[in-house]
Amino acid sequence: MATLGRTFPFYVGRKPIFPMDITLAVIIAIFLTAVVTFIIILPGIRGKMRLFWLLRVVTSLFIGAVILAVNFSSEWFVGRVSTNTSYKAFSSEWISADVGLQVGLGGVNITLTGTPVQQLNETINYNEKFTWRLGENYAEEYTKALEKGLPDPVLYLAEKFTPNSPCGLHSQYRLAGHYTSAMLWVAFLCWLLANVMLSMPVLVYGGHMLLATGIFQLLGLLFFSTATSLTSPCALHLGTATLHTHHGPAFWITLTTGDAQP
Repeated sequence: MATLGRTFPFYVGRKPIFPMDITLAVIIAIFLTAVVTFIIILPGIRGKMRLFWLLRVVTSLFIGAVILAVNFSSEWFVGRVSTNTSYKAFSSEWISADVGLQVGLGGVNITLTGTPVQQLNETINYNEKFTWRLGENYAEEYTKALEKGLPDPVLYLAEKFTPNSPCGLHSQYRLAGHYTSAMLWVAFLCWLLANVMLSMPVLVYGGHMLLATGIFQLLGLLFFSTATSLTSPCALHLGTATLHTHHGPAFWITLTTGDAQP
């Protein structure tokens, strides 16, 4: 039933493939540039203070990069499963695939990768993003996905996070994302103030702002954990398997850096 374009007749256009998040790439590039720049000027610092400043600057930049990166990361809640599932609407064809779900503060990312990738005369490799950040309409993005004729597993998972879904995941994770993101932005502001104060003869206040940075990170985690536990888990059945989610790298690295603050 596949056409020469390797897509079903009801699928409009080519499959959109999303690369690595550009925002995260920019954040990483900026902080790596700052580290490299400091290493270049490091020989100008004399004696034992050289190692002290190296550890201090690298640690501080790492904390700042983490706060910004996790704010835009889609790996706060993650899950992955290998399954045999239906492929597209109006077709009885099934495929063997790995299905991944990543829930971030601003939306969800759903991946579908065939095992093998080439099946049904198609390259089955999807990476779709649906957002609910301020100014974005999740329901409209889901409607557009329906119009494009995306695969069943992608649409099934995306539908679970729509505002009208009986699972209630949209309000649950959207609320968690907004409050957690707000706490992380306050933590980033505290981090900036801490660096300014530590570069001036007000080390005590700089230490207090570092402590505040860790506190607001932990408050963000508290909001996220509380909001995401307000409703019972929603079963995610994909063909012959069930997808289970758990806290992802963004959650744990935020917890680690928040606990590490003095």
